Formats: sequence, C-alpha cells, structure tokens
Amino acid sequence: MPEQALAPPVAGHGASQLTSVVLDAYNAELRDKEGFIGDRASKRAFRAILDDWRERLRKLGDEDPLGDCPSEEIPKQRLEKLMQDEDPEVAALVHGVVEEFAQELTGVTRRFLKLKGWKDTERIAVGGGMSGSRIGHLAIGRASLLLKADGQGVELVPITHDPDEAALIGAAHLAPSWIFAGHDSLMAVDIGGTSIRAGLVELNLRKASNLSEAKVVGIEVWRHADDEPTREEAVERLTAMLRGMVALAESKKRALAPFIGIGCPGIILEDGSIDRGGQNLPGNWESSRFNLPRAIAEAIPDIGGHPVTVLMHNDAVLQGLSEIPNMQDVERWGVLTIGTGLGNARFTNRKSNSD
Repeated sequence: MPEQALAPPVAGHGASQLTSVVLDAYNAELRDKEGFIGDRASKRAFRAILDDWRERLRKLGDEDPLGDCPSEEIPKQRLEKLMQDEDPEVAALVHGVVEEFAQELTGVTRRFLKLKGWKDTERIAVGGGMSGSRIGHLAIGRASLLLKADGQGVELVPITHDPDEAALIGAAHLAPSWIFAGHDSLMAVDIGGTSIRAGLVELNLRKASNLSEAKVVGIEVWRHADDEPTREEAVERLTAMLRGMVALAESKKRALAPFIGIGCPGIILEDGSIDRGGQNLPGNWESSRFNLPRAIAEAIPDIGGHPVTVLMHNDAVLQGLSEIPNMQDVERWGVLTIGTGLGNARFTNRKSNSD
C-alpha cells in the first residue's frame, strides 16, 4: 500500500500531552546495588516471599499447608482460601506473606514519590494481575495505611477495571474525539512480558461522554511466553487477533472506529519505536529497524473504508488512562502495575474549558 495512503498519527506515539491529562513521568527504572527497585514489588517478588516462608516451615519440621506445589504455580484463589483456614498458623502464613509484600510495596512507592515527576502525588491506582484478587487488595490497602501513617499524603487504591481489560479501556483515552464521530467501538492491544491481549472496546458515549462506561465486549489473550515465538511470529499472531476483533465487531454490528490503540512495555519514541524496556518481549523489539505501529497499519490498512490510525504508548500509561474518570477529584495522580516488573506512570489532570 502506498505510504501516503496511511493515516498519520493524530499525536506522537508516547506523547506527554494527552487529551485529558499531562503525562509527567513513566517507566522510571529505579536501581540500587541489588538491581531494579521495582522488582521488589512484582509478582515474582510476592512468590519469592511465599517461597521463603514455606522454606522456613520446612526447616522447622512443620507441615507445609501448600504441599509440594511450587510457589509460582499456586493460584491466588488457593491462597485466599488458606487465609480463612481454621488453623490460625496456616491463615497467619498467608497474612504474613501479604504483610511482607505490602511493606515492600510501601518502600518502593516511597522511592517513586521522591522523584521530581512524582512530586505531590495525591492518589495512586495499583494495577496488574494482583490488583484483581483479595490478596492484592489487602496488600494495597495495607501499603496505603503505612504511607498515610508516614505522612506521605497519598493513598493507594486498586485499579477499577479488570486487570486484563484496564489497558484496553485506557486505549480509548488515546484517541482524539473526532475519531468517535459515527463510531461506537474501537480496537485495543495490551502487550505484556508474558501475554498479549487484543480487545474490542465498546465506548458507550451516550451513557457517559467521559468514557466511564466504556467496556470490553470481546477479548483474545495469547500467552506468548509459553510458545516462545520470534518477533515476526508474534506480530503475525497479533495481526490475526486484530482481524478476529474486526470480524467480531461486524458480527455484533458495531460501528468500529478506524483506530487501534496499543500499550507496550518500555519507553515509546515519537516515531513508534521502542527505546528501551522491551527486554521481556519475544525477539528484539528495540531494533531501529522494527516499528510495531507501522507493521500493524500495513497489515490492517483500513477499517470501514477509512485509513487506520495506530497509536502506541507504554502499557502502564494505558492502564492509568483507564482511571481518568475516577481521578477527577484530585489533580496529580499515578499508577503502579504489578506484573513481570513494576510499571509506573504519573499524571496531572488538564483543566477543562469550563474550569
């Protein structure tokens, strides 16, 4: 397809000036002599704490209530059930792990709040897989109390949407308002270190013009970490997932907007390339010769006869954008996403014309 036929992006990829917010900072990679500080509040860190306590029990000769199952394979639902166990020591094991993780999350959050871009943050939404569980809610709530007691002036809250859907909904906040004219849905992609999600997002603008009623009405999840694909195979699979969403929109008789919003780990440059932070993705996504938005636009050049606009930003930023309707009572707020690492972004609300 001729280059001039591709719709130009309405804003730079990875832009700091967005429709409703200013992006003050994102993808901060805090380090000390032990490595990335954010890794202390990741999913892997939680499992490491659990593993440590199980090992202590074994050394004491006590029975491990989790048996021989490796800590990384234990579902959160099983841990939540143990928290209600009649044996107080069994329940205390999980509560202790949650408390220790909450302490780590508190310490990591304190470090972020010292950054210039995070100054005067009033509220932080915590997303990622753990935010959708009771265990995650307890850890977030405990960390919030510790920060308040410390006089930090910030509260931590679980992200509102399902962790699998938050970034997909956040993608709608990347789109310019004119994109919505005559359309009721759009496609979004959430790329993570272990999985890729493609979704069909219903905007529901008649119910709420601020996108607070937007919801995911179709989703496909591919755990690429299990398949270990090449970069080209990953792009091909993602393209097939998006074509599946186009077909789903047609079957549901949705008026699909010619827009695809993508969330991807790392620092996203204005041309859509990834500067750094994509080390957990399949293949070399930081190559100067690779541009995912361009590849997607070439594979899906039009929707409904209109050239497709593809816009990419950091995945934690997109999770944060999904919280815009819930952050109108504060001015400065952020998001932390507990996943393979600790995603992060800080926002300042833009004043509306009516203010």
